[in-house]
Amino acid sequence: MLEIVQIPVLNDNYLYLLHDQNTGDTAIVDPAVDEPVFAELEKRGWSLTHIINTHHHWDHTGANLALKEKYGLKIIGPKAEAERIPGIDLAVGDGDTINIGNSIAAVFDTPGHTSGHIVYHFEHDKALFAGDTIFAMGCGRLFEGTAAQMWDSLSKIMALPDDTRIFCAHEYTMANAKFALSVEPENRDLIKRVHEVEHKRAAGLPTIPTCIEIEKKTNPFLRPMSEHLQETIGMAGRDIVDIFAETRRLKDNF
Repeated sequence: MLEIVQIPVLNDNYLYLLHDQNTGDTAIVDPAVDEPVFAELEKRGWSLTHIINTHHHWDHTGANLALKEKYGLKIIGPKAEAERIPGIDLAVGDGDTINIGNSIAAVFDTPGHTSGHIVYHFEHDKALFAGDTIFAMGCGRLFEGTAAQMWDSLSKIMALPDDTRIFCAHEYTMANAKFALSVEPENRDLIKRVHEVEHKRAAGLPTIPTCIEIEKKTNPFLRPMSEHLQETIGMAGRDIVDIFAETRRLKDNF
């Protein structure tokens, strides 16, 4: 079993330490900065053995080289972005698996936010490390990919078990919630969730992890098939990818 430790850094990033309790192997997911990682490892008496990158953006890879220099670890990252991942040792993509100690993750290609973005699914631990593909009530901006690619990527995530926990890389939930209400104002599950999120943030608590079941009910980017959403944005009966693309456009300008 993995012990998962969430580390908030910068304005709204989350890093995750993954500690295999059987072997002691420990990975960090998308390390933007190094000092908070050093501090957390020292506090717990752990040594870092792996870095897992989901994509090449600096706020996910910025501490790769400093951590590798200190711990002599292995860096795992997306095959399609290997040339843009500092210090990469193992390039992986769709259909591959990785091991952190005895814990095994399946790798899925999820282009859209970037051209070679990947996610890691630890089935036994019911945990998905999703980078910037999906957020609580949101999804990543389409910086390098198309709407069709991102919809396909999100569809892969939706196919995972409903109780899969989603560990995404940013605390964007309040802003995402406001947009979600603008396109599905009568969604009762969404209204209830927004109240819960408001209470958590007011108390200084993280809203991550989320899970696939609640995202299917409240995340507008997983809901282009919703007649309520279609009517609100003036896309009733249109192609699913076109509806998704319009939802993403509206969020970009919200």
